[in-house]
Amino acid sequence: MDKLIIEGGVPLHGEIRVSGAKNAALPILLACILPEGPINLSRVPRLRDIHTTLKLLNILGCETTFEDNKVKSVAGDIQTEAPYDLVKTMRASVLCLGPLLALKGEAKVALPGGCAIGARPVDLHLRAFEKMGATFDLDSGYIHGKCKKLKGAEIHFDFPTVGGTENVLMAAAIADGDTVIENAAREPEVEDLANFLNACGAKISGQGTSIIKIEGVTSLKGCNYTVMPDRIEAGTYLVAAAMTDSELEILDCPFQELDAVVYKLREMGVWVHEDNDRVIVRRHGQLKGVDITTQPFPGFPTDMQAQLMTLMCIANGAGTIEEKIFENRFMHVQELVRLGANIKLKGRTAMIRGVEKLTGAPVMASDLRASASLVVAGLAAEGRTEIQRIYHLDRGYEQLEKKLSAVGARIWREKE
Repeated sequence: MDKLIIEGGVPLHGEIRVSGAKNAALPILLACILPEGPINLSRVPRLRDIHTTLKLLNILGCETTFEDNKVKSVAGDIQTEAPYDLVKTMRASVLCLGPLLALKGEAKVALPGGCAIGARPVDLHLRAFEKMGATFDLDSGYIHGKCKKLKGAEIHFDFPTVGGTENVLMAAAIADGDTVIENAAREPEVEDLANFLNACGAKISGQGTSIIKIEGVTSLKGCNYTVMPDRIEAGTYLVAAAMTDSELEILDCPFQELDAVVYKLREMGVWVHEDNDRVIVRRHGQLKGVDITTQPFPGFPTDMQAQLMTLMCIANGAGTIEEKIFENRFMHVQELVRLGANIKLKGRTAMIRGVEKLTGAPVMASDLRASASLVVAGLAAEGRTEIQRIYHLDRGYEQLEKKLSAVGARIWREKE
């Protein structure tokens, strides 16, 4: 198992190119089950979850190759079972449910992580598919779905679930008749999936809004498609520049999709400027604390909550962060406190009072975005920071330490 070592307090300077978005690439890869003919995808990040998804595709009957951030996939004799050994490592695996039901009329998909359905978000997926004509059994930890042929339906989600919207989008693309998704997720990654499906011959409109309409077609064809850049990776670099009082140029930065993050950074005292194909970022005077509430897109993204909290740790004054998306997304707080941060928790709200500096210490990553926040903290902390359990980081950031080293950071990987 690896750990990251960071010698902090070094200013950064130069260019960082943003990789493809993991949260867009994963559903697009699983949608490769549907088309007849070869799919050629570009800007696919080399990440653990991507490799897991490619293994799953191969098991399901898609022949895939992955080289130089390009994936080629050709669907063959599609199988209908997604085994637990793969699904347990990645919750996004449940997104093969919709394509398999639509294409084969059957799907047997292990419950992610062995969790019970109950009130979990996957229940929203199942209710939507039931409206489209599917029936489900829970069998030895597997969701077993069957249908003669999925039918178009009106789907209204209780809340804008990203995975649920994506699963229904893929299934409805080749279902009989028209489907309308109300209270659909508006995230850019959902829009990217819809654009990919349209490139394959689907008839989808309204993506990026709360009402998406899908006119089912009989089949999809292969296409060439480039995955959108990762807005959360880009946002992490914006915070890293502000955290270290540096200037960075972020290439392939999805600036419009970062509107809520950029707004809060500017409110804190960070200068962010879009210049053609790049975004330039640097601290603009003294940082100050702000109040943030995480919300579905286009609100402030929960995936940037930990990084902005870290920046607020060294800002003047106080600020609060209210987490409204996930229940247990403050596990990084105690690790930041180990670095000298002043943070108090009350329910789903964190109260942050800025300190003069952070000091390096051994810390442990609890999840993907927590890992990123600890890296950002370590870049600015005085002395050495050791981040353990960075396998979380490898799930969502492509060659992070190499990209940061190239702009001056003293960061490297060691075996624990």
